Amino acid sequence: VQLQASGGGLVQAGGSLRLSCAASGRSVSSHAVGWFRQAPGKEREFVAALGRYGNTIYADSVKGRCTISRDIAKNTVALQMNSLKPEDTAVYYCTLSFTLATTERDMKYWGKGTLVTVSS
Repeated sequence: VQLQASGGGLVQAGGSLRLSCAASGRSVSSHAVGWFRQAPGKEREFVAALGRYGNTIYADSVKGRCTISRDIAKNTVALQMNSLKPEDTAVYYCTLSFTLATTERDMKYWGKGTLVTVSS
């Protein structure tokens, strides 16, 4: 199973980025999908999750600014991030899990991450 995240980069505060995660070896339609992030010097934290039936969970820190989605035909997961803040700077990881969850131990598969840097 491989999860390849892309779309990270340098953006000014207030800007937007769309992260994408291409899955191979597993179908995003048969798993819950999610995103975590790890800022420099901090522990990895939950960002967003999308269940098999469309229900979503967002961290309070990104609620209203981020939208998680999946494209079953392309077998990809996306995270649209708007109104970015410097504190959103982190490496973002996509995940697959068997159930909708927000904890690392519940994630079955992890991507390698893509770096998002938000300048002030």
